[in-house]
Amino acid sequence: MRPATSSTTSWFAAAALAAVMATSGGLVVAQSAPDSENGRYSMTPIPEGVLRLDTRTGTVSTCSKNGAGWACYAVPDERTALDAEIGRLQAEVEKLKGQIAAGPTVSGKIDEALPKSDPLKKADPKVAEGDRKIEIPLPSDQDLDRVMSFLEKAWRRLIDMANRVQKDVSGKI
Repeated sequence: MRPATSSTTSWFAAAALAAVMATSGGLVVAQSAPDSENGRYSMTPIPEGVLRLDTRTGTVSTCSKNGAGWACYAVPDERTALDAEIGRLQAEVEKLKGQIAAGPTVSGKIDEALPKSDPLKKADPKVAEGDRKIEIPLPSDQDLDRVMSFLEKAWRRLIDMANRVQKDVSGKI
């Protein structure tokens, strides 16, 4: 058999077209199929009825038969809610960026220097002839006395609690 040439292929195509025209009364009409036949909707059976997907819009609906016939209801789209939340968060981020760019707003801000006796003021580090050293202030005797007093009270409370527990346990035996 010899290979088909383009003239042979076009001859077969013309013959097929003539046969179609002869069977349809000489009139060739392009018809569009209904939406359900065109693949617009994809149906999937579910226990409650049918799940319908609109392939053009992406809308999903559940269809069920009731007393009056079939009814389809759109399934809530989680993507829409997610997009709305993303939009809200982006707007909030932009608002916060604007607040940061505008500068800090501190109520009760004091523009004058803190007094030297203020414990919250950071001490200037001492610089000794080219060597940078950080000087850490040691606690005063008053601070040590307060810590010792606290530890002593805590220790006594712990001993008292242990004695009470021992009396309660020995009294129940």
